[in-house]
Amino acid sequence: MAVEVTLGPVADAAAAVKEKLVAEGVPAALAAGDSTLWGPEAQTEAAIRLGWLTLPTTSRELLPELTKLVERVRAEGLDHVVLAGMGGSSLAPEVICATEDVPLTVLDTTDPGQVLRALGDRLENTVVVVASKSGGTVETDSHRRIYEKAFRDAGIDPADRIVVVTDPGSPLEKSATEAGYQVFLADPNVGGRYSALSAFGLVPSALAGADVARLLDDAAEIAPLLGQNEGNPGLDLGALLGAQALGGRDKLILRDALTDIAGLPDWIEQLIAESTGKSGKGILPVVGADSAEGHDQFAVDIGPEGDVHVDGPLGAQFLVWEYATAIAGRVLEIDPFNQPNVAESKENTGKILASAPQIGAPALVDGPVEVYGEVGDSRNLADVLTLLLREVPSDGYLAIMAYLDREAAFDAAVLGGADFEQTTEAWARADVATLRNLLDYRTERAVTFGWGPRFLHSTGQYHKGGPQVGVFLQITGANGDDVEVPGKPYGLAELQLAQALGDLGALQSRGRPTVRLHLTDRRAGVAHLLAVAEEL
Repeated sequence: MAVEVTLGPVADAAAAVKEKLVAEGVPAALAAGDSTLWGPEAQTEAAIRLGWLTLPTTSRELLPELTKLVERVRAEGLDHVVLAGMGGSSLAPEVICATEDVPLTVLDTTDPGQVLRALGDRLENTVVVVASKSGGTVETDSHRRIYEKAFRDAGIDPADRIVVVTDPGSPLEKSATEAGYQVFLADPNVGGRYSALSAFGLVPSALAGADVARLLDDAAEIAPLLGQNEGNPGLDLGALLGAQALGGRDKLILRDALTDIAGLPDWIEQLIAESTGKSGKGILPVVGADSAEGHDQFAVDIGPEGDVHVDGPLGAQFLVWEYATAIAGRVLEIDPFNQPNVAESKENTGKILASAPQIGAPALVDGPVEVYGEVGDSRNLADVLTLLLREVPSDGYLAIMAYLDREAAFDAAVLGGADFEQTTEAWARADVATLRNLLDYRTERAVTFGWGPRFLHSTGQYHKGGPQVGVFLQITGANGDDVEVPGKPYGLAELQLAQALGDLGALQSRGRPTVRLHLTDRRAGVAHLLAVAEEL
């Protein structure tokens, strides 16, 4: 495992921070689980959130029972694994399975189309992992209810197909036990975003076919280094992150290099944004940018190349980035384990669901795109996008937040009808996430992209608790289909819109520029939006 800092000024700043941390005895104290490292206000929370340090050892206790479950599932021919989880409960297994090239269907969405696609895929061969620390997460609770009904309607006993991962003593443990589901209990002293090596990361990944024992082996090999003052990759990386943020470079450009690991920046984004984005401070990870152009940006590559890079096996990467994030929290003088602003959007969503939302008329309409918000004298969509780019302050960022089906673009082209390059080009032309690259090309400011509502459990904390320099572009779309949430007075379409409007209200209360684009026809709307952005 290596963290290499080769740029002179960057290395000097990181070395100064590292020297201070070593003088204060931080490396050994953190490795020993010292909860006082982040100050008296954070100590109570930190005292129950440092279990991730020992997961490479303690998680091995799960392996015998997990091996039996995998053998049973294989013997029964259940080869479609669906994970219902949000934030840390979904992002780590997604990276693990993508890296090992084993199939896992991740449901961290309330989009009806995406959920219907999962439901329609080999239900008779499906096993569902419901992962939630408490069970109260509205998205995961909805998925559980929907799959329970689908199994019963198909004559399948849900107890034979649903596996639950939760904290001991949680409401979900109680209800799952009563329902006869197999339950795996996670370490309660581990927060969601630090849970990659816990039951939340291991259970769905093992079911999908990943070698989770090797993951723990790789993490265990690096663990002894984390108490050292030298040769400690977590300390080197944490000092780098903290030093850059203190120096005004608080936008972390995460780049995938030539490596066997797939998608790690998405997991790092959630870890760092939710851990550091509070009290008006924080580090904003940016995934997908080619280079760090702005004065407030710096780049880290995942892999063996790059001026600043982090290289090593996935299990070790998980542990090192967690340690580094905790170190950065110490440097920035924030609590890296709480999330004080996450509940705000949830509360707004609940209020909207309790009463019909008052949407009002759009400020303008451009083809299949309705525009809501303060757009000045904008006459069309091009004017609106230009206005948003101009409103990003010199130390700010533009956040694109899409409450849509993140797999819809794959319907634009099917493998086999053309070569792979043509197919991927067709996907990109139909993928609203392409908007990030198009707008990034037209500004030196950082541009992020998040799928709603999953980003609410990630960068959503930074949006509201971090530096108030964001400009926000939200994208919603008309739903032709809906999915009933059994036992609830709403369906997924209503929930998805309520989540979007709830978060929009939380952002608007902070006085930052905010615009919502509503696609009256999703496919046509995405095509029109990308065409306009390309011509800016």
